Amino acid sequence: MQEEARRKVLSKIAPSYPEIARRMQITGTVRLQVEIQPNGLVGHSKVLGGHPMLAQAALDAIQKWKWAPAAETTTETVEVNFNPQ
Repeated sequence: MQEEARRKVLSKIAPSYPEIARRMQITGTVRLQVEIQPNGLVGHSKVLGGHPMLAQAALDAIQKWKWAPAAETTTETVEVNFNPQ
């Protein structure tokens, strides 16, 4: 089985780090499954893994991302990293 070509991300919005997660020094990666519409906007997305305190911030950020247009809806797996400076 061939791996599907990934769609190019045209713009990414960094997630807002939840204040309580920052105070608790929670870091990590949230994996998301994202359905991308033909126009490049995000349709449905769901959390595949990661810390629950970071999941909603990752979902909120991914809704603002923009991908390259395509002929049909595609599904991508995306990782959003949280590591405060």
